[in-house]
Amino acid sequence: MSSKARERCREFLENGERIQYLIPGISLYVNGVRTRAAFFVVVTDRGITVLYGGRFRRYTPKTVYDRLPRRTEIGPVEVHPSLGPVLTVAGLHLEIDEEYVSAVRAANLEGSRDGLPEDPLPDL
Repeated sequence: MSSKARERCREFLENGERIQYLIPGISLYVNGVRTRAAFFVVVTDRGITVLYGGRFRRYTPKTVYDRLPRRTEIGPVEVHPSLGPVLTVAGLHLEIDEEYVSAVRAANLEGSRDGLPEDPLPDL
């Protein structure tokens, strides 16, 4: 994502939140209605914010769709032969580019308690 898109997403975050991962996606259905809308999954050091971009704003978020705790697992990511990777988050099924699958996995690993090993030298 471009630095401009990241800045636009940052406007919807709380003061001091740092973006760790930004995953853009397209949903074909929103609340059961067939539409093609852009969304942004913004993973920060404090939480996960899903931003709605609308039908015509692929790189510009308009509003907050949902906020989730940081420990929430994003996904699953399923690979469909015709669609490519599809990410499930906040009740949405988002088509994402294959390059963002590793970002989803890394965000889940960092957000889980068991994902990272404990510091072997905590007192240093």
